[in-house]
Amino acid sequence: MELANPLPPRVRKSNARLGIIVTALIVLVAGYGVANTSAFRWLLLRASLQSRFPKVQWITAPELADWLQDRQRQPPILLDVRSEAEWNVSHLPEARRVDPGAPVGVAAPALPKNATIVTYCAVGYRSGDLATRLRAAGFINVKNLDGGIFEWANEHRALVRNGEPVSRVHPYSEFWGRLLSKDVRAP
Repeated sequence: MELANPLPPRVRKSNARLGIIVTALIVLVAGYGVANTSAFRWLLLRASLQSRFPKVQWITAPELADWLQDRQRQPPILLDVRSEAEWNVSHLPEARRVDPGAPVGVAAPALPKNATIVTYCAVGYRSGDLATRLRAAGFINVKNLDGGIFEWANEHRALVRNGEPVSRVHPYSEFWGRLLSKDVRAP
């Protein structure tokens, strides 16, 4: 069931235009080196994501890492919304892979609506889409990992492949891979 959008059409169109403009700035900055700072690229990306997914709740890598280390708290269900090729390079420990664009019933089969879920992908677009769809389907405790697995890896947090620790992440593409530190970018 899709929730009604409380914003008037004019405001929705304005938000969509803002998202397009911010995304265009990201392309300009990352593609042509207008600003060579990674921090500036991330700032633009975050603005674009928050504009595109205004109802999504976000969790930072340090917040999620602290939560996963806290034995007093029930860990969230981690949904990795990337391709199989990306997953096969590395993923967060205990994560479940979900095909990008998978229906909610496939992404979260038989989960109670109050299950605590954290979605992530490379930087947040695909997982932001799934988080939005999960919330629209009635899931009430859904968060998206701010900066995705790229930010997680850039902070040298735990990654696994076949249950073994690894340190590199699939770059998704040459363009988006520029957001990964060289020491964690898989070839």
